[in-house]
Amino acid sequence: MLAALLIGFGTTAHAQEKYPTRPIRLLVPFPAGGPVDVMGRLIAQRLSSTIGQQVILENRPGAGSTLAARAAAGADPDGYTLLVASAASLAIGPALYNNIGYDPATSFAPIAMVSSVPYVMIAGPSVSARTLPDLIAYAKANPGKLNVGVPNGAPPHMIAAWFRSATRTDIVIVPYKGASNVITDLMGGQIDLGFETTSVTFGHVHEGKVKALGVATQARLQELPDVPTMIESGLPDFIASSWTGIVAPAGTPKDIIGRLNAEVNAALKSPELQDRFKSSPPRQTPARPRTSRRSSCGRSRNGRRWPSSPA
Repeated sequence: MLAALLIGFGTTAHAQEKYPTRPIRLLVPFPAGGPVDVMGRLIAQRLSSTIGQQVILENRPGAGSTLAARAAAGADPDGYTLLVASAASLAIGPALYNNIGYDPATSFAPIAMVSSVPYVMIAGPSVSARTLPDLIAYAKANPGKLNVGVPNGAPPHMIAAWFRSATRTDIVIVPYKGASNVITDLMGGQIDLGFETTSVTFGHVHEGKVKALGVATQARLQELPDVPTMIESGLPDFIASSWTGIVAPAGTPKDIIGRLNAEVNAALKSPELQDRFKSSPPRQTPARPRTSRRSSCGRSRNGRRWPSSPA
């Protein structure tokens, strides 16, 4: 009997030590090309080279990012289905939609915070205003003439609604499936304005394809020193950032969570990702799983800043 128990214990320990034994799915709740997708791909590529199995990124956009979150929440808690989570799936989506199929506070086990990236208000070639005050003055004089493209139900959607409310302007909000579609139409002149993160806009701004009118940060960004903050332009407390983290279904074994946390944090410190961050810098925030949960919940409480309706 004792021998059988010892054999069983040894087999279980051996199985846990071998994790992972098959490919891992990393669900991204947005189409390819947006800030959450970009961070997810960087992490997946790095983990695939270090964890011993392929990490396969799977884009599952829809319903304000809640489709992917629902799929992750309902997956087996075995470490083989992970979610690239953000404010859209863990804070905004649950506030906007009914019957989403998961509880953002209890359905997930946090693995690691990945990044916090500030938002920039950008304008396309169809906009003649060179400064944010000029844009606001034009918008007030021409209600309904300007529009802003946003990924539907994502933080830029909320930020655009907040901007309209704060400036008392009638700017038309145009929903899109993802950030990459917004940027394409913005550069092509199909829409006028957008709110996107530095990880998406940095290269386009420096290449002159879009204009940066303001950064939603407390102080100016080192990478965009000539672009004033929204606060400088007359919008007090207009601060917004996109945070990204990795979560697993609730009930995932702690040893697997710990292994993944260590792997993600090591990936963030790797020369490959550090070099990539230099060209479109996010603020990396590696953390222990418990810290990740506190960070996520803390940002959720910022919902009081948003208007009651996104449109």
